[in-house]
Amino acid sequence: MHSISGQNIVIMGGTTGLGLSAAKKLVAAGANIVVTSRTQAKVDAALAELGPQARGFAADAATPEAAERAVAMFDRLDVLYHVAGGSGRSKGDGPLHELTDEGLDYTLDLNLKSVVLSNRAAIRQFIQQGTGGVILNMASVLGYSPSPKFFASHAYAAAKAGIIGFSKSIAAYYAPQNIRVNVIAPALVETPMSKRAATNDDIMTFIKTKQPLDGGRIGHPDDCDAAALMLLSPDSKFITGQVLAVDGGWSVSEGQIHAS
Repeated sequence: MHSISGQNIVIMGGTTGLGLSAAKKLVAAGANIVVTSRTQAKVDAALAELGPQARGFAADAATPEAAERAVAMFDRLDVLYHVAGGSGRSKGDGPLHELTDEGLDYTLDLNLKSVVLSNRAAIRQFIQQGTGGVILNMASVLGYSPSPKFFASHAYAAAKAGIIGFSKSIAAYYAPQNIRVNVIAPALVETPMSKRAATNDDIMTFIKTKQPLDGGRIGHPDDCDAAALMLLSPDSKFITGQVLAVDGGWSVSEGQIHAS
């Protein structure tokens, strides 16, 4: 592996779950990182774990100022890894006929608008530097591989599909400037967002056949780390516009729903 030691990396949403797991690996590999969260307590807890190579602050990723401030914390930006996002179920996301206006706005802002804003800030910085750069965005298998019985959050699916289309579009446009943009699409992973599913016996029985790899289990945050480090590193210098599923077999498995 080419080293990422010394690279400057912004992780939008790098304080819990998938973002924090990746942040730990990147720090261990010698990267300098900035992490963000909507709450200062999460930032403080993450920085205590990550040590002196990390800095961070609290901000709403769905505001232009958040990514602009994060990018400005480095003299030179090498990488943006956008992980920030989450469920809008508590705000009214769900099946389309039940989707509330608040749920729609909240879910799209959190999961799609935030990505557009952070990517814009990074792209502007890469162009100003004239150095090229790397962007990795977090989508979901639900953006293209639906699961209607247990995971019918239609605004969330739209947002994650939007991330894929957006990422491919900007990857194509900025490739001549040596700016690479790729996507990771996980299935169900054990994070704070997935507690509803992880504590539901019916869903976890379904996951045994929907994510059949490694005994049929929920994913762990570090399952995505190797994929992230590969796509962020110079080893991937000839890869852009791609979506890598880290899904335990979700997108190629039928999944069995047992009659109650």
